[in-house]
Amino acid sequence: MASLICTLHDHRDDVNGCAFSATLLATCSADKTVRVYRTGDFSEVSYSPLSGHGYGVHCCCFSACGQYLASCSTDGSTVVWSTVTGEIEAVLEHPGRSPVRVCAFSPDSCHLVSGGSDGTVALWNLTTKTLDWITTANDTTVVACSFSPCGQMFMTGSTYGDLRLWDLAMNQLHAEKNTHDMGVSCCCFGSKIFSGGGVVEFRFASCGQDNTLKIWVVTRSSTGSCTMQQTHILTGQSAPVLSCSFSADEQLLVSGSVDKTVTVYDAKRGVLLYTLNQHERYVTACAFSPTMPLFATGSMDKTVNIWRVESPSGHDGKHFHDNPATSSCEGGKLAGHSRLLVCDWSEEEVGAWLCEEGLEVLVETFKANNIDGVELLSLTKETLCSELNIESLGLRGKVLRKVEELKLGCVCTGVPDEFLCPITRELMKDPVIAADGYSYEREAIEIWITTKNRSSPMTNLPLQTTLLTPNRTLKMAISRWKTSQ
Repeated sequence: MASLICTLHDHRDDVNGCAFSATLLATCSADKTVRVYRTGDFSEVSYSPLSGHGYGVHCCCFSACGQYLASCSTDGSTVVWSTVTGEIEAVLEHPGRSPVRVCAFSPDSCHLVSGGSDGTVALWNLTTKTLDWITTANDTTVVACSFSPCGQMFMTGSTYGDLRLWDLAMNQLHAEKNTHDMGVSCCCFGSKIFSGGGVVEFRFASCGQDNTLKIWVVTRSSTGSCTMQQTHILTGQSAPVLSCSFSADEQLLVSGSVDKTVTVYDAKRGVLLYTLNQHERYVTACAFSPTMPLFATGSMDKTVNIWRVESPSGHDGKHFHDNPATSSCEGGKLAGHSRLLVCDWSEEEVGAWLCEEGLEVLVETFKANNIDGVELLSLTKETLCSELNIESLGLRGKVLRKVEELKLGCVCTGVPDEFLCPITRELMKDPVIAADGYSYEREAIEIWITTKNRSSPMTNLPLQTTLLTPNRTLKMAISRWKTSQ
């Protein structure tokens, strides 16, 4: 079974990545920080949080030796930190200063690969802290990379849907086209090397926007030729799969999805073992510990969950919903919902709120009418009476009072995402609309345009013009929201 043992609440924005070393856990976030915890008790180390990035951090990873931690960011850099002191060992500026979406250490800790939003892949020499090679994978964003356990090859995945295998001289050894419709989102090699008969084999996993997780066997012959053979297609999740990770013994494979679930599979048989439902928003990251039966999952709900996993024998497709941390109540509020904007609630979360408020009798009615968080906040006396056919005057009055409490902020205490600048992830003071159609804080987009070759922070496509239009409607909405708080 898999049981939740700890939830970390320190990040102030989406958690984008997590990684284990033998003794530490690192997490990174759109709040521009990397946080580091001891795996003994999951207390934060003295030098945490690490705050060297100017924009959101997309990925973090430890070197196999455990001495270094790398993190990469929209600011176009990959920072290498000392895990002993928390000091910066190196700042690796991606060529062209393209936003860096992913990074990975080689097993010997001598190299680091980073992938950019402009489709470039950079291979860094950590001994000299210099760039060895750079190449363009394709005309899209590189969002996934992983070294083979032998350290002589690494795989990259892109939003175009391709997987490409490279050697350390940046020669492309193999390309697997259209592996995931609408794009790859993550990939990882297992830790074991299988050899015999003049070939070497590795287990490999990839996941993507097509809602699938795939397991492959990557083979390299003595002549240097490489092949990839798909062994399993795993379909245990109903929305894009954003992250995946093998356990150290390759017995298990975990994945996180847009459907808010975490799935654990028997990696050899390709069988779903557990579905975990404790996150409240997209599950963006997952990682197994190399030394303990633990894995971590990070989410857009700003939390990191730590799970203990036991032997999978005897379990097949079991669902776990018994997390006491998300079922307890405090002050008349759902603990699990107090960190989530009401307008982001799903129909199921509205149903849970009704039960918490003693309105269980309305759950089926609300569900039949597809009432989610947005619809809940727009309910009126007329809607309850004429459209939902709630005849009881007292029941209608109680619903309206409870909805009014939500509007007053009893549950919804977070900043609406549309009020945050996509670059800085901070509440906007002077929002403007750029040529890509998105709204940004004026100062942030002006700096971006002057330093990023006029590319869009959201699409990475060229901006047809640098003209910025004040978004007065958004500015007024932010002002009203601030007053209500």
